[in-house]
Amino acid sequence: MSSNSFAYNEQSGGGEATELGQEATSTISPSGAFGLFSSDMKKNEDLKQMLESNKDSAKLDAMKRIVGMIAKGKNASELFPAVVKNVASKNIEIKKLVYVYLVRYAEEQQDLALLSISTFQRALKDPNQLIRASALRVLSSIRVPIIVPIMMLAIKEASADLSPYVRKNAAHAIQKLYSLDPEQKEMLIEIIEKLLKDKSTLVAGSVVMAFEEVCPDRIDLIHKNYRKLCNLLVDVEEWGQVVIIHMLTRYARTQFVSPWRQGDVLEDNEKDFYDSDEEQKEKADKRKRPYAMDPDHRLLIRNTKPLLQSRNAAVVMAVAQLYWHIAPKSEAGIISKSLVRLLRSSREVQYIVLQNIATMSIQRKGMFEPYLKSFYVRSTDATMIKILKLEILTNLANEANISTLLREFQTYVKSQDKQFAAATIQTIGRCATSITEVSDTCLNGLVCLLSNRDEIVVAESVVVIKKLLQMQPMQHGEIIKHMAKLLDSITVPVARASILWLIGENCERVPKIAPDVLRKTAKSFTSEDDLVKLQILNLGAKLYLTNSKQTKLLTQYILNLGKYDQNYDIRDRTRFIRQLIVPNEKSGALSKYAKKIFLAQKPAPLLESPFKDRDHFQLGTLSHTLNTKATGYLELSNWPEVAPDPSVRNVEVIELAKEWTPAGKAKKENPDKKFYSESEEEEDSSESSSDSESESGSESGEDEEDDRSGDSAEDSGESGSEPEAGKGRAATRSRARGRGDSKDVDKEKENSKTSESSSGESSSIEESSSDSESESESESESESRKVTKEKEKKTKQERNPLTKDVSLLDLDDFNLVSTPVALPTPALSPSLIADLEGLNLSATSSVISVSTPVFVPGKTHVLLHRMSGKGLAAHYFFPRQPCIFGDKMVSVQITLNNTTDQKIENIHVGGKKLPMGMQMHVFNPIESLEPAGSITVSMGIDFCDSTQTASFQLCTKDDCFSVNIQPPVGELLLPVAMSEKDFKKEQGLQLKLCTVGH
Repeated sequence: MSSNSFAYNEQSGGGEATELGQEATSTISPSGAFGLFSSDMKKNEDLKQMLESNKDSAKLDAMKRIVGMIAKGKNASELFPAVVKNVASKNIEIKKLVYVYLVRYAEEQQDLALLSISTFQRALKDPNQLIRASALRVLSSIRVPIIVPIMMLAIKEASADLSPYVRKNAAHAIQKLYSLDPEQKEMLIEIIEKLLKDKSTLVAGSVVMAFEEVCPDRIDLIHKNYRKLCNLLVDVEEWGQVVIIHMLTRYARTQFVSPWRQGDVLEDNEKDFYDSDEEQKEKADKRKRPYAMDPDHRLLIRNTKPLLQSRNAAVVMAVAQLYWHIAPKSEAGIISKSLVRLLRSSREVQYIVLQNIATMSIQRKGMFEPYLKSFYVRSTDATMIKILKLEILTNLANEANISTLLREFQTYVKSQDKQFAAATIQTIGRCATSITEVSDTCLNGLVCLLSNRDEIVVAESVVVIKKLLQMQPMQHGEIIKHMAKLLDSITVPVARASILWLIGENCERVPKIAPDVLRKTAKSFTSEDDLVKLQILNLGAKLYLTNSKQTKLLTQYILNLGKYDQNYDIRDRTRFIRQLIVPNEKSGALSKYAKKIFLAQKPAPLLESPFKDRDHFQLGTLSHTLNTKATGYLELSNWPEVAPDPSVRNVEVIELAKEWTPAGKAKKENPDKKFYSESEEEEDSSESSSDSESESGSESGEDEEDDRSGDSAEDSGESGSEPEAGKGRAATRSRARGRGDSKDVDKEKENSKTSESSSGESSSIEESSSDSESESESESESESRKVTKEKEKKTKQERNPLTKDVSLLDLDDFNLVSTPVALPTPALSPSLIADLEGLNLSATSSVISVSTPVFVPGKTHVLLHRMSGKGLAAHYFFPRQPCIFGDKMVSVQITLNNTTDQKIENIHVGGKKLPMGMQMHVFNPIESLEPAGSITVSMGIDFCDSTQTASFQLCTKDDCFSVNIQPPVGELLLPVAMSEKDFKKEQGLQLKLCTVGH
């Protein structure tokens, strides 16, 4: 019988409770001596036999059933010995399921898990990344201090793994190891620092989570990675985005000055316009130094804006709190629409979102006023949601919309949900206190509710009226009389106590009613609630002091009853009042001031929102929800008065250039050479902030390159052919062998590489700097996403060092070109390419040697016909030789002929119309070409591994002619020599890559 049908039969029918009881008992007593447990024992024995079978299919079926049991919440721990035997299975599918089981039970069955620890360690070297990651997860789940050194070693190795999935699991293991042994903190911080430099979006969220758990105070680790995290944020998985955004919010509050300061300065300038000369001078200085947002501050705000459209409510909430805490107040309004959208989600999400909106609406009402109707209560809302919406409606109430809201409240009071109706009455009271124009209207409406049939509504109305009457008691004597009459019918203790307090406070205004109320309550004193008894005692004391003739004996009777009450609070209050109001020899000097003490003017109650004191907690956190500091809560720091040095976030350009240099090549860089393109130099280069921001696009992950550069030779020899899509282009044009050592040639090579890197980065630099200088958010979310991805793509392409030995045949499908050339769309997305970097697909790698071409065709192509060129003819052909102008360039030889009878002067290349990314090294100008003369010159063109046309102008002294060069596909490939075995191996590697891409 299959596991599904077994589970169905077990849970169906009237014997469900019996089956569950059998199962629960069987886990406690697995001996199975009674027939009651026979079914479970047979089932488990069956699974054990299947796990010990020689057939992989039986083992796989057994593991599927066991994992299914775990998913249903059933205890499968007794199968641990049988399962752990299969951890060394050669079948990957079985291995995966075994590790899923072990992760679940390794902590419970620590002794048995320790017996297999050598197997887990061997699995850490497995070629399959999923097995390596699963082994690390199991190892970190064994909570035994004795294996801490083994765990630490495993985490170190995994953090340098070529698979981003394994590195992600290493970041998860850091937190487990830290909770097991906090003394390992310093070593774990080193690993976190290394993983923070990782360029993979898969790793970013996990390592930041580890950072928050282990060393949240080490802000210095974030400096160099700040811009990279901002740029990668859009492509990180959703829960990683939440963690990163919360961390960057805390970072921004420590590194940037307050963006809210600008408004204060302007207000001060207006207020203090007529001041002394010195003060006017200070104000003038302030005008000269207006607030300018740090470009890194702007980068964070701009890159998080697209995430307001995320499908994940937690991400939207995280971005909303970031805008609330660090964005200028004028820009924070964009979060309101996104938060209102979340109100269509589940009630749990609504509850959290409404709590945060309630806090925001206290300080900035204008943000949510356009969405007032979105907070109207629906009949299907849960009570907690209704009360939060009432809170927000109260916060948004003003003179313009109060009439609409009161009509809405009038409907709510009639709700069958009594708790909600009571909350509505309190809301009406708050509106009456905050908007004086409607105070009388609200009070009259509440008095009308006193005749309601529902006791809870009446009681709540009494409590609210009591608070309102405290503010203006002189005008409402009739209401007090009306409430005194209700005392007989109202039974809710809080309402009765409120009426008695009101009568006691205004006993001089109702001299006839107050003694009678005291008489009635004295009769029922013993059966009253403790809260009511205390107010009866207070009423008696006040009447004794103001109308002792009528109430003296009555008060003494009540005091005698209170003297022997069961509640010690009431007994204490009775003794205190007796000594204070009834003078005798033992009473002290206080009795003289009894009237002032009891009948003193009481301050009116202040009706405030319960969310008013929550704003000191970070929005969206558990502490904000509970209104108390939770364990692990990290407080937001205050804005610094002066911003710390922004240069700490800069990444050194020179270091990156060194890392680009291939091993074994002593390439000298000219320090005076300009790094940026001409288009950027024309901008305002005095702003160092724009420069610093631009570096983030190209250098965000430079340090990881350094970590791996030392092991590059080892990786190529041991870990197999790790396909890196970004290296395809570099391998294609790597033809620099056997080249002359001329200094001029070296200079030209260096210039071509530098200009290529500059042009590759200039677009991202210009976009970053221009966006950072503009403080408006006019650009759309799609543009921000495009810019981020473009930067990421270029970074990944340019970071791969050139290699001497070509490891792959050139395939256009796997070339990451930095230009939008008309190529087939790459099968892999940029983020997937980063994640597949260095993935082991084979055990060994062969060395492919570049050979000289066996056949060079002599066919030439017409570049310029003699009729079109007014006598100047030009032909070109491909010599299939390494280009001396650059590794990535194709060598092209052009033959120029003068078919006229006159000298042609100053033959040169004029304007070039090249697609983005394509580069051309032109020949030196030819001073003159004699009649019937001929000359051959060489050019180098980087076609970006595409067959796109290179268009340029061939000019003479008098004319310019437009010409085109389009390469055949074969001219873009390198001739290589390899054995049949190596060829088949490379062919299989390419097929695997195609499979992964599709």
